[in-house]
Amino acid sequence: MLGCKPVDIPMDPHQKFGIDDGSPLTNVHQYRSLIGKLIYLTVTRPDISFVMGVLSQFMQTPQKAHWDAAIRILRYLKSAPGKGLIYRLNRHMDLVAYSDADWAGSASDRWSTTGYCTFVGGNLVSWRSKKQTTVARSSVEAEYRAMTHTTAELMWLRSLLLEMGLLVSKPMKMFCDNQVAIYIASNPVYHERTKHIEVNYHFVRDAVMKKLVETPFVSSSGQLVDVLTKSLFAPNFCMCCNKLIMDDLYAPA
Repeated sequence: MLGCKPVDIPMDPHQKFGIDDGSPLTNVHQYRSLIGKLIYLTVTRPDISFVMGVLSQFMQTPQKAHWDAAIRILRYLKSAPGKGLIYRLNRHMDLVAYSDADWAGSASDRWSTTGYCTFVGGNLVSWRSKKQTTVARSSVEAEYRAMTHTTAELMWLRSLLLEMGLLVSKPMKMFCDNQVAIYIASNPVYHERTKHIEVNYHFVRDAVMKKLVETPFVSSSGQLVDVLTKSLFAPNFCMCCNKLIMDDLYAPA
């Protein structure tokens, strides 16, 4: 294992996992043990959250392709063993979030993947990469579901800060790269045309109407949550990690 050649991204962007990915793995326990350890590592390494979400779906019947993908993660971790989140002292306590969804990204069932991250005072404090529980019939529906989970996270953080004696007076910003989803969140009249979106997802609109949350647009090139919803090529992957304020403590100055 120590002789494995390091790689600069944890997952091959060309690789899509489905129901049948080759020969079954003989040592199932070994795969489950490794995935369990790597899932624990995502507590401090958001850069591997997406690929761990993918590989953890095959714990019941893993195949050789899944094991090879898990070994690639070890090769990626070996390339920068000191990489992690950097926290800096900033002169504000703004609550900011980024929300995104990869529509129908799963090759096996065409479920979408929700990704979000939240910043307090310019520092990353929470993130999530998780498959949605139903098939979204449009990219807007998938994005709006992601916005709902992100809004719930922002509201929870706001209440947590309030309990700590820190009042968040400004509206919390939730950046999204889907203009139609943003329009749905801010325009209640438009909802007559989107009744196929479940009622509970209009939780976002209520927060916007109460001026607790703002939904500014961010271009796809500046959407740093892409690293939590899909496998990226090295340039985009490094860009997202930099914007998440991840750095290698052992890198030369």
